[in-house]
Amino acid sequence: MKTTVKTFGGPAIFLDRSDINTDEIIPAKYLTEITKVALKPHLLEDLLLDGKAFNLQSPAMQQARVVITRANFGCGSSREHAVWAFEVNDINIVIAESFARIFRQNMFNCGILAIELPAADIDRLFAMKGAVSIAVDLAIMTMTASSDDSTQMPVACSFQLNPFDRDLVAAGGWLAYADTKF
Repeated sequence: MKTTVKTFGGPAIFLDRSDINTDEIIPAKYLTEITKVALKPHLLEDLLLDGKAFNLQSPAMQQARVVITRANFGCGSSREHAVWAFEVNDINIVIAESFARIFRQNMFNCGILAIELPAADIDRLFAMKGAVSIAVDLAIMTMTASSDDSTQMPVACSFQLNPFDRDLVAAGGWLAYADTKF
C-alpha cells in the first residue's frame, strides 16, 4: 500500500490570548451535528479577543492553515468536535506555548500538528509584521515563519514530538496510521 506523507504549513492567523477553551473553538450548541462539515462555519464563533468577536469572515481567516496562539489552548471539555472544526476548515497546525492534554492528543489523532514552543518563541512570532506563513519540516521537527514584509527576518524554531505522535500526524491521523500498520 502506498502512503503519502501529509504536508504542513501555510498562511497563519494569530489569536493573542491564553486559555482559549473548546466552547470558544466550537460552541456546545453545535455538538448535536452529525457531520464534521456542519461544524465548518462555526469555528471560533464565540471567541472574543480584546472584548471583541473574532472576525470569521476575514480573508486572513478564510485562507488560514495555521493558528498561532498563547498558553493552555483547547482547555475545557475534552470533546473531539473542537479539533474536527479545525480539520474541516483545513487548519493543519496549531502553534502554542501549551495545550490541554486531551485536546493535543485529539489533534494528533486527527492528523493536525500541535507544536509547543517556549513563550519567548511565541512572542517572536507575534512580533512579526505583515502576512505570516509557516513551513514545517516534520522529519527534523523544525518550523519556519516568514513574512511578506521584506524587512522581516524569518523566525525558525525546533519543536519536539514523541515518535508515535509524529507518525500519527505524518500519516494524516489515527485511521490513516492504522491503515498502514494493521
